[in-house]
Amino acid sequence: MSDSSTDTTLSVEQVLAITDPGDVNRESHTKIDRFVINFGNIVAWAFPLLMVAIVSQVILRASGYNQAWLDDLQWWIYGFAMVTAFGYAIVTNSHVRVDIFHQYYSPERKARIEAFACGWLLLPFLILMADVLIHYAWASIESGEGSSSPNGLHRLYILKTTLPFLFILACLAALSSMRKNIAVFSTPNLQNQLLWAFPSAVFLGWRVVHYALYWFIRITDTEIAERRITRDYEIFESGLLISFVIVLALIAFGFVRSRNKGAA
Repeated sequence: MSDSSTDTTLSVEQVLAITDPGDVNRESHTKIDRFVINFGNIVAWAFPLLMVAIVSQVILRASGYNQAWLDDLQWWIYGFAMVTAFGYAIVTNSHVRVDIFHQYYSPERKARIEAFACGWLLLPFLILMADVLIHYAWASIESGEGSSSPNGLHRLYILKTTLPFLFILACLAALSSMRKNIAVFSTPNLQNQLLWAFPSAVFLGWRVVHYALYWFIRITDTEIAERRITRDYEIFESGLLISFVIVLALIAFGFVRSRNKGAA
């Protein structure tokens, strides 16, 4: 009876992972997880709209009534939905992986690999992309970018403006996944999270320091041209070092606080 029960449970989990990954291990989800999953479930309705747009364009084109805006609409829907799916796949662990060796590891070893992959490999990329796409979207807004076709969908900057926000959502998903994996083999306190996401924390801190300095100088020094701020002030060259020191100080603070709590 126990074997049969076990087989049934595994079968249900496998089916659930395919039909609704957002309900797998629902009890362990954080508020961030649920937000990403619920947002993804809403955006998933874009795919039926995409199918309607594709079929409509095929029929209209065959009838000699080609609509350029339908071509643009397909790319808009597909781009927004696929970038949203990035964070959804991280939270639900439904992304494609080559699982030749990983499936035979112990839960603790799996968790260490996942925590390292999220904090040292994935998060730096996501933070970098969010940072780059902020400038990308702003440039599109300033130029009033539209479709290359006169009959296409204009105001392309609306779509591009959503991209940095979707990558920030993916950053939150990766951070949540890292924190949950750390909890498997250790305590997800401040110092452990910073250590397992050290390059991510340093890079993020560097960008925060850079933008804080930039806007402080821009507000206080009204005579300097915007494009010369980072060139004329040498302090920007030390931004990465400042971030490195701040992250190390936070790690040290976390260790001290944990020790004091343990002593108490």
